[in-house]
Amino acid sequence: MPQFYHPPVKRSVEIAGHRTSISLEPLFWDMLRQAAAREGMPVNGLVGRIDEERIASSTPCGLAGAIRLWLVAHGRTGGEG
Repeated sequence: MPQFYHPPVKRSVEIAGHRTSISLEPLFWDMLRQAAAREGMPVNGLVGRIDEERIASSTPCGLAGAIRLWLVAHGRTGGEG
């Protein structure tokens, strides 16, 4: 069975000066680290940017879902999501 079938892992990040926990599957944590490196920023910075975009949405979802959606959208469009 492929390694990407793994339950979510909870990690702490800092957004806008406060710590919060996010549960993502290891595959998404890896994708998030890679995306942050491509964007030239720390993971916390990218999560903060995704959080701002999520809050500004007319139909905001939870933060973990927003991160997953952002990663998929940016993976499909090469960064223009």
